[in-house]
Amino acid sequence: MKKSYITLVAILFLITLLCILLTIASRVEHEVKEKVYYPVKYLDIVEKYSVEYDVEPSVILAVIKCESNFNCEAKSSVGAMGLMQMMPNTFYDIQHRLSEEYDEEMLFDPETSIKYGTYYLRYLYNIFGDWELVFAAYNAGMGNVSNWLKNDEYSKDGKLLVIPFAETDNYVKKVLDTEKEYKKILSEEENHE
Repeated sequence: MKKSYITLVAILFLITLLCILLTIASRVEHEVKEKVYYPVKYLDIVEKYSVEYDVEPSVILAVIKCESNFNCEAKSSVGAMGLMQMMPNTFYDIQHRLSEEYDEEMLFDPETSIKYGTYYLRYLYNIFGDWELVFAAYNAGMGNVSNWLKNDEYSKDGKLLVIPFAETDNYVKKVLDTEKEYKKILSEEENHE
């Protein structure tokens, strides 16, 4: 009787230990996947311009992730460049506003791309006052978003109900989802410090 009791306790102990190890392994796997799929790169630069232009780091990281997947050499088929995939015309317009002058190749420089992209996000937010509209304008242009907001077919009471461009609609959803992930990751990193 004692031997079977000891065997039963040993088996229960091993099962409990196995459950604990599986739980730990699952958490580690989740953290590894999170870090691989949602990398946190250029955080010092992101935080610098986050403070300067009052844009959450999670927003900046989400835009970078969705625009270039952190490839500073990225160039789109329409000519958008760098981490935040800025068009050269937008870059030159912002340079004029900031009284700076750079060659468009500077958009491949991570700090320049993040600075100008973050400035532009703040600029769009100051116009639209809503991150969903900001992301739509970042993708489809301010003119399109302004026109959609004036059209009863797409909006009501200043709220965009329908984004008529499928690419922009998908982009906005993707950035919003990605921003939630980065907010969670940054919060976890802050709690570990």
